Amino acid sequence: MFPSDTTVDVRGKSVAVLPVGSTEQHGPHLPLATDSVIAWTIASAIAERYDEVRLLPPIQFSCSQEHAGWPGTVSISARTLISVVDDIAESLRRTGVTHVVLVNGHGGNYVLSNVVQEGEGLALFPGRDDWAFAREKAGIETSAYSDMHAGELETSILLHAHPDLIRPGYETADHLAEDRRHMLTLGLAPYTSSGVIGRPSLASARKGELLLTGLVDSFRHYLDLFRPGTA
Repeated sequence: MFPSDTTVDVRGKSVAVLPVGSTEQHGPHLPLATDSVIAWTIASAIAERYDEVRLLPPIQFSCSQEHAGWPGTVSISARTLISVVDDIAESLRRTGVTHVVLVNGHGGNYVLSNVVQEGEGLALFPGRDDWAFAREKAGIETSAYSDMHAGELETSILLHAHPDLIRPGYETADHLAEDRRHMLTLGLAPYTSSGVIGRPSLASARKGELLLTGLVDSFRHYLDLFRPGTA
């Protein structure tokens, strides 16, 4: 699923994309690796479009503590994730990679914003505006707030890029939980018995294709940040 780049010539590539996913439940129809697969899929498409970008293997464990109520979920602490990202970025700098873009596939990785804020030569993608642009381009019907987990967006990307990973049942798995004000304290379990918050029944492979196209188009603005005189 995540091939290495050992046969790819990485010389002269000063920008690296580091997919950051998670290992956590995604309802009855999506795999535990959903966020890692999505981050990898986005990062792969970026590296394919832009020649100066080097694709790195994904980080597959992150901050998924809110999903601890379901078997299969594996989490690491925020401080561990910070250390891993910092170490990777420092290692890359020593080999001439001066900029690292964290391609985040898991909404619970709040700490990555602080890593970028405190670091040098780092960026976090996709941002809120990038997702909004891609959602509009793809015609995603569920709002970003309602489409939180294993819903229309995530299911669409996998239907397009990895349909073999989707199990039957997404057509009838819709569940909305609009009041989640205590989720950080209580976790996700009080708000959904299935693990789904969103409307996967609205997903389609076409929407997934357009989502990826929109995100890859948006990434050029991040490259502009790293090009002298264009920021």
